[in-house]
Amino acid sequence: MTGTRTAARTRLGVVTIGQTPRVDLTPELAPLLPGITLVERGVLDGRTDEEIASFAPEPGDHALTTRLRDGRAAIIGEASVLRRLPAVVAELERDVDAVLLACTGPFPALAHTKPLFVPDRIIAHAVAAFAGDGGTVGVLAPLAEQADDTTTKFSRVLGAGTRITVAASSPYTGDEAALRTAASRLADDGAEVIALDCFGYTAAMRDAVADASGLPVVVARSVAARLAAEVLGARPR
Repeated sequence: MTGTRTAARTRLGVVTIGQTPRVDLTPELAPLLPGITLVERGVLDGRTDEEIASFAPEPGDHALTTRLRDGRAAIIGEASVLRRLPAVVAELERDVDAVLLACTGPFPALAHTKPLFVPDRIIAHAVAAFAGDGGTVGVLAPLAEQADDTTTKFSRVLGAGTRITVAASSPYTGDEAALRTAASRLADDGAEVIALDCFGYTAAMRDAVADASGLPVVVARSVAARLAAEVLGARPR
């Protein structure tokens, strides 16, 4: 007797620095990763409001923002996240084939035993792939206090002749009007392309930014997901 064996689906761990489920994120990732099972974990999963408050940025820390399970936003520090993130990644690696870090924060290298996709590096290189050396790249970040970190990150990858201009609008607490205002500000400042440098920015937000600015827009979540799909051999089933 003959039969067919069904191959196990590839499992991609999605690690947010906030809480899961990310109902604003995974429904958009899934169509970009056909045939891939997404497994979510959050650095703040199971944490109370009081515990989350202890993750606030410390003096000199990098400020990050993320979404909680109930839709609220939280501003937390990189130092606090890094005290928990390595353990979350290590635990998740036991159940998945690769891990996608759902944050564009400037984290140092993380230990890993499975492929690890780090959007902090992916988004800047994606822009550099077609922006060339020269001109102006606009970057939309969630928080005004992230402007220096954002400029540094893109400057390391883009050519020395490329100018970087940054505007802020949170994907979690801002509205479409604020997003459009920030996009228009980047266009008025000479931007020729805009990068949405946070995993919280959605496809609808991308459309609003493109409409308000009249510029091409690169979104961190979709670029990272498409790279993961290519590496993992995602195919429609």
